[in-house]
Amino acid sequence: MHRKAPRLARILACAAVPVMLVVTGCSSDSGDKSGDTGAAQEKGGDKAAESAAPPAEKTPDVEPAKFAKLPDACRSVPAKTVGELVPSAKVKGGTAGRSTDTMSRSNCSWNGLDDNGVEGSQYRWLDVSYLRYDSEQALAASGAQRAQDNFTKELSKAQSTPGAKKVKSAAAKGIGEQASTVTYQLRKTGEDFSYVTVVARTENVVITLTYNGTGYAGAQPPAVADLTEKALGAAKESVASVKAANK
Repeated sequence: MHRKAPRLARILACAAVPVMLVVTGCSSDSGDKSGDTGAAQEKGGDKAAESAAPPAEKTPDVEPAKFAKLPDACRSVPAKTVGELVPSAKVKGGTAGRSTDTMSRSNCSWNGLDDNGVEGSQYRWLDVSYLRYDSEQALAASGAQRAQDNFTKELSKAQSTPGAKKVKSAAAKGIGEQASTVTYQLRKTGEDFSYVTVVARTENVVITLTYNGTGYAGAQPPAVADLTEKALGAAKESVASVKAANK
């Protein structure tokens, strides 16, 4: 009986050891491997997402505006030219329009009645206006592009003058980067007026020059062709004044 007891104890101890080792080993290995696999998958997913995401697009730089300022509108047309287009102008130096920002917009006008006695009188009116545009990075538009858009708007505005008759448009060469004329007739104050508007663009500046006239006391209104020729000459000088102001 004394011999069997130690032997039985040894058998039971040996039987218990494998069970403890299996349980301990399984719980330890299972926890470590699952944690490593999840971390690896998470890191791999982050890298895949980063590689799949498109690179952020950079807004392209726009070309800076060429002209930084405008000329004095009342001096943009030479006095000699004003004398030819508006004889007997009330204000020789012109009347400046109101503007809170003369670096971006300005205009000047002249008008006068030339009395020719028994041959009647001739009335003339001349107006020149400037609009300057800066480049806009936020809009991805250069000053020249913005001016080109406004050139189209100003031209359309002249073509759709309320009450205008016999409206005609034509491209004008040799004046800035682009220019067009709009001619029409308009009846007001009981008289027939002849009109010509020249819209021109030089880089980031738009110039609109309007010249009109009529005859009083039996005098005939001026010929549109004559007004157009004189207006084109004044428009060229107006464009040149922009370049001169920015030297």
